[in-house]
Amino acid sequence: MKYNLVTLEIVEELKRICGPKNVFSDEEKMEAYSHDETNAAEYGHMPEVVVTPTTAEEISQIVKLANRELIPITPRGAGSGLSGGAIPIFGGILLSVEKMNKVLDIDYGNMMITTETGIVTNEINNIIKEKGLFYAGYPMSLETCYLGGNIAENAGGGKAVKYGVTGKYIMGMELVTPTGDIVHLGGKLSKDVTGYDLKQLIVGSEGTLGIVTNATIRLTGLPTAKSTLLVLYKTPKDAIDTVPVIMAKGTIPVSMEFMDKLSVQTACEYLNESLPYQQAGAMLLIEVDGTNQEQVELDAEAIGDLCMENGAIEVYVADNYTTQERIWSVRRNIAEAFKVVSPIQSLEDIVVPISAIPDIIPELDRLSEMYDIKIPCYGHAGDGNLHATLVKNPNHTMEHWHEIEAKALRELYQITKKLGGKISGEHGIGVKRKKYMLENMDPVELSLMKGIKKAWDPNYIMNPGKMFDLE
Repeated sequence: MKYNLVTLEIVEELKRICGPKNVFSDEEKMEAYSHDETNAAEYGHMPEVVVTPTTAEEISQIVKLANRELIPITPRGAGSGLSGGAIPIFGGILLSVEKMNKVLDIDYGNMMITTETGIVTNEINNIIKEKGLFYAGYPMSLETCYLGGNIAENAGGGKAVKYGVTGKYIMGMELVTPTGDIVHLGGKLSKDVTGYDLKQLIVGSEGTLGIVTNATIRLTGLPTAKSTLLVLYKTPKDAIDTVPVIMAKGTIPVSMEFMDKLSVQTACEYLNESLPYQQAGAMLLIEVDGTNQEQVELDAEAIGDLCMENGAIEVYVADNYTTQERIWSVRRNIAEAFKVVSPIQSLEDIVVPISAIPDIIPELDRLSEMYDIKIPCYGHAGDGNLHATLVKNPNHTMEHWHEIEAKALRELYQITKKLGGKISGEHGIGVKRKKYMLENMDPVELSLMKGIKKAWDPNYIMNPGKMFDLE
């Protein structure tokens, strides 16, 4: 696709639409918008202009301008993504929703909140917790990510085992379509089969089908009690084999996080923390919550007994906030810790059926040995979503790294597909995994997706180059 450049005249028109202070094109300021959390040197690309509108009407005018002038638009939230989904790979207009962060309505009667999508996701829970409510669909990076990005990626996280992911809680939205129309989808309804569920089509569409400007979110009761277990196992397989056993017994944990020894050891060194990882080859971090402390403790005890019956070395109970935060801090900082060890890596989020999780671990060990790289594995074992991270060997040249990264990823994705899985559970395809999606998707399914894209975005200006290309 050939796009036109952003001229000075177009910059001036953008300033007329959303004000001079909301438009800038100097490279020093735009650099922060040229990348996300993927490797900037490999995937980054400068926009030609950045706009930070404050209303849906302004966004509508910007999108109509982009269609008229055939200029690509890249929507952006906090830039905390891990797939290159918010990188302006064709230049053009980078549209950030960072200034659209107002709460529009809190409806306690219907247990819903409507907010603009530039809000930091965790702020939602800070606002409503005093009423005994919370938004359960938030991801692990809750203190940095924006709601808009969560919707674009259908983000999940540590609580998804019990509560589900973002899409489960998005009841309605205001959307600026790729042609610049403003439409309201869904609403404060628990049930709705009035035609196609377009709002769920938007959730997870990575900004390729429009820009969500506000969303109505379903809230749930805030748990008042929780207990956290740190369970040690001799091998990763022993730990993973326990996951289906726990899931089949009726008490669904809030979280069931898997961490191999390398992940725990690296995170502990990064945090100057000490956990008893020396005797364990892997760990499960299991959290149970509810409204009755006694029942929560009984549930945690029952899960702990199951773990011991299924090969656990030891079960540690963290029953107070300080100890729970110590353990969770290790899990949340694994990715950051490996950036210190080697800033060059490929953080993956394959997802397989829960029963297939034990089969993936030996394959990771095989790939690690074959390509002489570390592949720490951690993630959301309770829903089959694992972060198998390829970490560059410091002794390898960049040329060699790129060669083996492509080979190892291709093999990893083929193994995942063979086990009935998919190449991304929550990070998205973006530009990083685009070529691999083509190799691992049914051609008919891909054709249907392309048909939707063509119908919604005839000029192909809305976040082009992400997920797949149009001929």
